[in-house]
Amino acid sequence: METNSRVIDKINYKIKKPKKYKVIMHNDDFTTMEFVIAVLNIIFNKNIEEANNIMMEVHKKGTGVAGIYPYDIAVSKANKAMMMAKEEGFPFKLTVEGD
Repeated sequence: METNSRVIDKINYKIKKPKKYKVIMHNDDFTTMEFVIAVLNIIFNKNIEEANNIMMEVHKKGTGVAGIYPYDIAVSKANKAMMMAKEEGFPFKLTVEGD
């Protein structure tokens, strides 16, 4: 039995790192500071000091970056945070923006 074989030239592929997206928290007059800190701690894995700093930025400037992630993770975390807020009766808003 005869087999045909041939050598395939090696092709170099450049794999790009996935684009990163910011999860932006938006200030409102109803969501408590304690709740924002809890969201940052539970969903975004921030320690209490980091969470407090981000919460104060949101409070003072109107927005703050909760984290930077690949798109699917950013959207998932933003949605989890807004679902958690809705369950607690807060109108907390998060958006996802390209980095």
